[in-house]
Amino acid sequence: MDVLPLVALIAASAVVAGAARRTPVPAPLLLVGVGLIAAYLPGVPDYHLDPHVVLPLILPPLLHTAALESSYLDLRANLRPVALLSVGYVLFATLAVGWLAYLLIPDLPLTAALVLGAVIAPPDAVAATAIARRVGLPSRITTILQGESLVNDATAITAYKVALAAAVGEGASWAGGIQEFLLAAVGGVGVGLLLMVPIHWLRTHLKEAMLQNTLSLLIPFVAYAAAEQVGASGVLAVVVVALYLGHRSWQVDFETRLQEAAVWRVVAFILESAVFALIGLQLPVVLKGLGEYSVGQAVWYAVGVFVFVVLVRFVWSYPATYLPRWLSTRIKERESDMDWRRPLIVSWAGMRGVVSLAIAFSIPLVMDDGEPFPARNLVLFLTFTTVIGTLVVQGLSLPWLIGVLKLPGRDAQAQTLAEAQAQNAASQAAEARVEELMQDRRNCLPPPLQDRLRTVLERRRNSVWERLGQPNPVTGESADDTYRRLAREAIAAEREVFVKMRDERRIDDEMMRTLLRKLDLEEAAAYREVED
Repeated sequence: MDVLPLVALIAASAVVAGAARRTPVPAPLLLVGVGLIAAYLPGVPDYHLDPHVVLPLILPPLLHTAALESSYLDLRANLRPVALLSVGYVLFATLAVGWLAYLLIPDLPLTAALVLGAVIAPPDAVAATAIARRVGLPSRITTILQGESLVNDATAITAYKVALAAAVGEGASWAGGIQEFLLAAVGGVGVGLLLMVPIHWLRTHLKEAMLQNTLSLLIPFVAYAAAEQVGASGVLAVVVVALYLGHRSWQVDFETRLQEAAVWRVVAFILESAVFALIGLQLPVVLKGLGEYSVGQAVWYAVGVFVFVVLVRFVWSYPATYLPRWLSTRIKERESDMDWRRPLIVSWAGMRGVVSLAIAFSIPLVMDDGEPFPARNLVLFLTFTTVIGTLVVQGLSLPWLIGVLKLPGRDAQAQTLAEAQAQNAASQAAEARVEELMQDRRNCLPPPLQDRLRTVLERRRNSVWERLGQPNPVTGESADDTYRRLAREAIAAEREVFVKMRDERRIDDEMMRTLLRKLDLEEAAAYREVED
């Protein structure tokens, strides 16, 4: 196996994603664009999107990372809009887009058209939520988009299996389809509920941070495989387990949390960068397979499907937003701040991604009777153009639209004030506990260490309040920026001394690494103490 193309893909996509942080273009869009260009450069190897790799090996860790960072309480508070989008909208889009494709494309069987509908039904919120965080969308919209992306893949994959069974001749009825959907949904949630408690117990009882993080890397694959083994939704099992673990992450050892956060950030960065680059690199593969359809015909169908996909989300989002309020006074009173701009943003944020392409590439070449799957290559092309179209058109215009609509973003001052109040309450409790412990002779400390402990607690309490103050008139820095800079300078000076002593053989390498690790932890603590 030649690993050089894989290494080149990861390295190049990481470079492009890193460069995107210095541009106003979101990383997913830049990665897709560079992938499209690279696909026709000489010497670039052919990259094939293998659904047997994407679905079981790439999708679980991405979902696991997103769910770990999501708020279980916020998702529960927004369960209705999340469910309406992740289940209701995906099923509605499957039927609506499938029916349009059946009417638009001559000789395309309805079952094959429904396969296309299921393939391009689920939005991928990675790009949307990245933009939402960058422009400061209200937290409720971001939560709804994140929640939708956690569940909609399971809905789409199940709908695809039902439509595919009918298309290839395995036979599928409405009753059978509903039964399979319920089995996947209930089974996936059930597997997640069965696994989450023992996995969390194991995480809290392992003493080695390295073992705990090894387990953390295995969790999404174990949950996915266990659910798929019994015919349930592996996606839902991964999401349920990750939401529970994220909600109770405070019960895990601090060293594990620090390592785990760093490890999963790297994993998510590599996978997200690589998969969006892969989307662009698929263009030659898709165009070669058009077969009996001319490029002109395929482009015409692609434009029609793309426009309809965008419109269908609007058709669903506004009634799903306002009908519950018209039917329930309680909902109307609880969500009185909702206006027409929010469903507009949610509708326009329905960009498609790698899951749609992975599902499309898993369509079999032949049906049960040995005949070729009808218009398989066209389905691949329409999926590709829809993914690219939504990422480019909606992705590039979403920040502009948010700016035009002037949606109120998060109030940074109010958030800092709330953080300061919470930190003040926690620090008071910590100080009271320390004073109580110091009354015990077993906890006797020399006065300098007692003062240092009290100073650390006081500094932690005051650091957030200082963010509300005026910046330094000379440097323009806030007090916490100055504190962070000075702390780093002091630690850097210590680090240089340790390295010099190692070079002079006054201490050995093992001792130097021990001392440097302590400095690293202190620097991390100083950074987090004043981090926004």
